[in-house]
Amino acid sequence: MSRYDILVIGAGPAGLAAAHAAAAQGAQVGLVDDNPLAGGRIWRGGPEQQQDPRALKMWSDLRAAPNVAYLPQTRVLYAPEPGQLQVQTPSSSATLHYEKLILATGARERLLPFPGWTLPGVTGAGGLQALAKGGYPLLGKRVVVAGSGPLLLAVAATLRARGAEIAAIIEQASLPALARFGFGLLATPSKITQALQLAAQLSGIPYLRDSYVHSAHGDGTLQSILIQRGGARELEALQCDYLACGYGLLPNVELALALGCATTSNNGQTAVRVDDAQLTSVPGVYCAGEGTGVGGVDLALAEGRIAGLAASGKPAATQELHAERARWRKFAARLERAVALRPELLTLAGDDTIVCRCEDVCHSELRTHTSWRSAKLQTRCGMGPCQGRICGGATELLYGWRPDAVRMPISPARIASIIDD
Repeated sequence: MSRYDILVIGAGPAGLAAAHAAAAQGAQVGLVDDNPLAGGRIWRGGPEQQQDPRALKMWSDLRAAPNVAYLPQTRVLYAPEPGQLQVQTPSSSATLHYEKLILATGARERLLPFPGWTLPGVTGAGGLQALAKGGYPLLGKRVVVAGSGPLLLAVAATLRARGAEIAAIIEQASLPALARFGFGLLATPSKITQALQLAAQLSGIPYLRDSYVHSAHGDGTLQSILIQRGGARELEALQCDYLACGYGLLPNVELALALGCATTSNNGQTAVRVDDAQLTSVPGVYCAGEGTGVGGVDLALAEGRIAGLAASGKPAATQELHAERARWRKFAARLERAVALRPELLTLAGDDTIVCRCEDVCHSELRTHTSWRSAKLQTRCGMGPCQGRICGGATELLYGWRPDAVRMPISPARIASIIDD
């Protein structure tokens, strides 16, 4: 089937919640995800493998529902007409038709350039976590987890459980900022429980606050890093086999931009603008989860349920969810303040530091340009395989650029998938 009352893009927490709520109202629902298994980043490996009972409950209900079609390994390429999306699977392509569309496209990791960040052995924090969950061998490897935010703790716990030796967790936020955030957890007791569980799993691992990775070094592969700790005059060296370094998450807004949805920008983060019903500026198109601003799984679930009910024509049923959404938005705002990036991180890249990894474009070539478009035309920055998904987040912070257009197709496509029969 290719016609749906409600089409949900993304099968992470927000997408599952949206599909679950819409299906319960009797809508014919299509659930699209580009991964082999549902769950998104946080429930990677499939909802049935998670300790979170909410994941298993939603997934079990959706799999049993006769009015839900799950389309895994399906990538959205472009919108041929309003109410249509062209998609591609590993073996074919199709045009999906919908009455209402819910975007739950999640987020990706924010990486910032520093000397040595392109060395083999240096990865994103979430990137190495995903590799470990997929079976990448880390037994006995010495790993440093660095950057900012609670993702670092979850990553370190995963890597340790897979046999890695965690040399240190390096958090750029200051102790006072983290302490204020910690006291704020009294408003969300469930997060206190999670924090205590993580603390037990990470017992004995050095946790360096008010610190950041200055540079990475090695002869062909990573061997050591230099750390700036607080206001110390001397950099501290640390030996390691892997550096998992990430500075939070950035919303995936490419599909929303391609559909003409309005966005907002705050602290280097571009997000989709929505109203109280999670409706975007485009009629019939809703957005939920990290696409509206990074806020965590609980906020994503609340937004997903609201979007699913609103798209099903049940706006009154969303009222009781507004207070829950507001509570988790406040939590997200407190977290954002606590882990706000320090300005020093934006001064680490030297003239010869690569910023655009796909096209090998250095900082010295980019900083003279005044816009993303100018840099693309003159240096090919953002025109490689990732289409700016890696360097785009960095250039927005380093130079204040925002992409002015989305290139079609949104995902790599076979020629047969984009030409008419």
